[in-house]
Amino acid sequence: MKQNLVLVFLLLLLSISCAKQEKKINGISFVASRDSIRDIHVAPVVKTNASHVALMPFGFVRELNNPEIVFNSKRQWFGETKKGVEFEASQFKKSSIESMVKPQLWISRGVFTGAIQLKSDAEWELFEKSYEQFILTYAAAAESAKASMFCIGTELEKFVLARPLFWSQLIAKVRKIYSGKLTYAANWDEYKRVPFWKDLDFIGIDAYFPLTDKQTPTVLDFEKGWATHKNEIARLQRQIGKPVLFTEYGYRSVDYTGDKPWESDRIAGKVNIEAQQNALQAIHNQFWNESWFAGGFLWKWFHEHERAGGEKNNRFTPQNKATEKLLEQLYLQKKG
Repeated sequence: MKQNLVLVFLLLLLSISCAKQEKKINGISFVASRDSIRDIHVAPVVKTNASHVALMPFGFVRELNNPEIVFNSKRQWFGETKKGVEFEASQFKKSSIESMVKPQLWISRGVFTGAIQLKSDAEWELFEKSYEQFILTYAAAAESAKASMFCIGTELEKFVLARPLFWSQLIAKVRKIYSGKLTYAANWDEYKRVPFWKDLDFIGIDAYFPLTDKQTPTVLDFEKGWATHKNEIARLQRQIGKPVLFTEYGYRSVDYTGDKPWESDRIAGKVNIEAQQNALQAIHNQFWNESWFAGGFLWKWFHEHERAGGEKNNRFTPQNKATEKLLEQLYLQKKG
């Protein structure tokens, strides 16, 4: 009898463990709003069965020759300010949606953040001082708002590789003021070279991997394209021992959407909702059932839902497209 009770207890623990593994972060990347949001703006996100939103306050760098970051300014949209982030997190919290605060940089003239390269230690130190203030301001906002996750940076490869000591110190400082989970959003071609994954809680990847050059790939085409990338991600995950989080993932509703999924500056392209849907289905098929995969944040969602997206829109958002209904179904399957 005693042995039977022990067996039942072990099976119960195993079932609880499996249930925990199945609970995924079903995230939405929520674009900062010009003014404060209300219940009417939260309701469409709730309808997708999302469990989390990424709140993304931007800091702006006018010139890399004078690399100070402008942030939390009265001239910025409300959702990009410290007060705005705290307010938006509280609005989503009322609907049981958790937040990841994910500060990001915007460099004038479209310079890619991953290519930041400064000429001297003095310039690096000026930039680091400004970046630290930027990150700690929003880490404090995340703590105040009881956000469940905080992202210390997004697609900053050359900065990360050039200044490893700065990043180690920054992580320690963030830990002192923020009590939630930490990640970093590495670009899809950067994540294997990030040196500080073991100091964080998630391996964060902006998952815009090239998958297929077909005009309208099938779900199977996309899944075949994932094979090598998935193996490499899983290999790193085993090495580091931390769950993988897609800090961004998504596809435009356009022809050839699996070829260069990161392209966002090119407006042209024939609308292709089917390709977007197939890509979304494939990434969920490949990752959402893996125990080592934490979930992801779909790129992207605008607060004025009735005016966003639509069947003639070839951009990333799933809003008011057949893709939105598919997202609801996929997130419902892994709703915690």
